[in-house]
Amino acid sequence: MAAAAHTDIQPLMQILKASEEKYDLEKIQRAFDFANRCHNGQKRASGEPYICHPIAVAEIVASLSLDTDSICAALLHDTVEDCADMADLPKLSKMFGPDVAMLVDGLTKIVMIQVDDKEEVHIENLRKMLLAMSKDIRVIFIKLCDRLHNMRTLDAKPENKRRLTALETMQVYAPLAHRLGMQKIKTELENLGLQYLDPIGYAEVKGDIEKKYGQNLNFIENIRHDVESRLNESGIHYALEGRIKSVYSIYKKMYNQNKSFDEIYDFYALRIIVDTELECYTCLGIIHEMYNSIPGRFKDYISTPKPNMYRSLHTTVIGRDGIPFEVQIRTWEMHHVAEYGIAAHWKYKSGASSKEEMDKKLEWIARLVETEDGTRDPDEFMNALKTDIFHDEVFVFTPKGDVIALPQGATVIDFAYAIHSEVGNKMIGAKINGMIVPIERSPQSGEIVEILTSASSKGPSRDWLNLVKTSEARNKIRSWFKKQDRVDNIAEGRAQLDAEMKKYSRVMTESQRSELLETLAQNAGFNSVDDLCQAIGYGGITMGRLSIRIRDEYERRYKQPETPITSADQIPVAEPPKNLRTSGGIVVDGQAGCQVKFAKCCNPLPGDEVMGFVTRGYGISIHKKDCPNCVAGMSHEQTRDRWVDAHWESGSGSQGLYEAMIQILSEDRDSLLADIMAALSEMKISLLQVFAAKRGLTEAVISLKVGCRDVAQYDQIVARLRGLSGVHQVTRGHA
Repeated sequence: MAAAAHTDIQPLMQILKASEEKYDLEKIQRAFDFANRCHNGQKRASGEPYICHPIAVAEIVASLSLDTDSICAALLHDTVEDCADMADLPKLSKMFGPDVAMLVDGLTKIVMIQVDDKEEVHIENLRKMLLAMSKDIRVIFIKLCDRLHNMRTLDAKPENKRRLTALETMQVYAPLAHRLGMQKIKTELENLGLQYLDPIGYAEVKGDIEKKYGQNLNFIENIRHDVESRLNESGIHYALEGRIKSVYSIYKKMYNQNKSFDEIYDFYALRIIVDTELECYTCLGIIHEMYNSIPGRFKDYISTPKPNMYRSLHTTVIGRDGIPFEVQIRTWEMHHVAEYGIAAHWKYKSGASSKEEMDKKLEWIARLVETEDGTRDPDEFMNALKTDIFHDEVFVFTPKGDVIALPQGATVIDFAYAIHSEVGNKMIGAKINGMIVPIERSPQSGEIVEILTSASSKGPSRDWLNLVKTSEARNKIRSWFKKQDRVDNIAEGRAQLDAEMKKYSRVMTESQRSELLETLAQNAGFNSVDDLCQAIGYGGITMGRLSIRIRDEYERRYKQPETPITSADQIPVAEPPKNLRTSGGIVVDGQAGCQVKFAKCCNPLPGDEVMGFVTRGYGISIHKKDCPNCVAGMSHEQTRDRWVDAHWESGSGSQGLYEAMIQILSEDRDSLLADIMAALSEMKISLLQVFAAKRGLTEAVISLKVGCRDVAQYDQIVARLRGLSGVHQVTRGHA
């Protein structure tokens, strides 16, 4: 945890004066004075003066040895958002320079965005941060420091805010720190996040660590003494560090690999830091001579660095009393990069050649925020974020021996586009370890992949957009189609759009359809329907997201209300129809002639007790008797006479399938969805729709829409799903 909060700039100044960096202390003092005036009278949730937060963030930034502008931006990062009457970007630019203003802008949330969906606001804030990060990496350095201090002081927030902040930290900021190689910040963020998300699990693992360490109190010291003796004999200049694996690292390994605490082999670790790369391999030989190594536990990240620039040798050996421990061997330069990642060699501290090399290492950020005409939707952006940043990597070789890092599950198509756009565009096949493989095959670490190309290739297939995993490959495929004949793209997009619009063809006139599409195109940022169709055709906008917009716009414009009418002046003068027999297997007071629709709020099935509600302009809406809308409507004096008796015809369940919603609460595990699909397939159940989301760190919520004959079949489905491994609860949901 952080030291006690303070509002004095002097401790920060002492840190800066003691460092080897050349700071503009006068500019930093002015930034503090301005921030102090802006935040005057503001308090944090803990009751402390707000200025203590910017100071603490600036101190963490200083520990990364960042420059004067970064320190100033850390002090000023909340002024524009929280003190708009005193600070804006032009003013900051004039007072402290355009670089400081740009950094503060990148750190300022999008607070004026007009979006109903809070999730979209959150995603747009992430997108803005990453866009600023692609232009200047200092933005994310400062943001990580800001988040780290917020996590250190999270106790002052209400419990629901603590959990939300911790979850966001675990899902976004800790993986970002890992992707940038900032191990110290990543580890602290993970441990703090776990404390709030699973305090019981955190306490149990921490207790196990303390117990095990107490039982083997002298283990690391004895190992250090033995290794020191051998290294001294070799004449190598070195430093030794002993460590214990972090609480979160052990927790994650136990959860992901279903291991007990006693099965964690790298609980203890010894780190050897030497002067040269050659000495790393010399030390490795000494360690393997002293101890028996565990097969399959050696990794050479020096010859094959991780994408975040991490380089080190890792080996796990058996020590005294049969206790395994890990040994990490690296140079001082490698160690600095391992601790601080890209922050250790960021472009503003290096020469032109180093700057060019660093820009290349950060290309993945720019690729992540690339959009086609600004049409990438939030769902796709989050999928790209999870794939490109928050993934496990595989390291694949080209035939020439070059190493290509790919996300776990990426295909050989992704591999081809990672080499070059033209390689992907001209690909006709692929080989892995000399054998022809399907293009959707996912290569594994250590495999050699060869892409087969042809000059006569007609280019990528549109189906590839559904196969590739990386945003880089997807953007390059879209770019290829965008450059093709506009007429072909429009035709392809219009075909997809027409297929979607068939759902509404019976309830809209042609002029209404055209009007809806024009509005849809304008709302999506296109000048015409043809431009919208072109974007659909080359994959710039997905039909999945667009279909939701079509449905929402249709319901807003043309769909008649189904909900009970509660205002007296809204009720038509005519008496509600009596003695009507309806279609759909429903009988309303025994007579025929009325159209029905099954209410989405409760999705009634044959076998449920039902009631009918007389809607304005759409006949009868059928509800379950225990539906909250039905119960509320029946008790409301102004709508009571709109409800009519209804029941199912004999044999209704044999007339066809009815939509039914199922909600599953389960342990979040691998192949969960696959097991659900297999169970439904075995029962020959039609799956109409599926939606999955995580809940916390350990649970998942799955919503299914299925085709179902009646309540009896529904109960059979529920019983089958409840029997799946890890399923906690199966309930009847609604659309």
